Amino acid sequence: MLTPEEVLAQAREDALKRQESYREQALKLFPHVCGRCCREFEGKKLRELTVHHRDHNHDNNPSDGSNWELLCLYCHEQEHVRSLEQQRADDGPSVHRKPTLSHSPFDALSARFKPRR
Repeated sequence: MLTPEEVLAQAREDALKRQESYREQALKLFPHVCGRCCREFEGKKLRELTVHHRDHNHDNNPSDGSNWELLCLYCHEQEHVRSLEQQRADDGPSVHRKPTLSHSPFDALSARFKPRR
């Protein structure tokens, strides 16, 4: 029986193999250009070009590359930030969310700045 550490190591190894596989396919299919900023990559800089899954599902890897686009590290990060912001906007206004803290660390602060007589 595998230990939890061994299971985790195996899962990471499998994910890395899967990622290398679809990255190599995408680099063969598409020109080495970022799909957002149009910067070209070659040689050592090619490692800065990443595969973005348009539907954000890393298990959806059709061989025709229809779910992939090549993005540079910076544009890839921005794409995921934009996606998170869109999810938050779709969840509705933050006014209706419950506070994350059960106390306020600044509650007693106003009393410290009251003018002394």
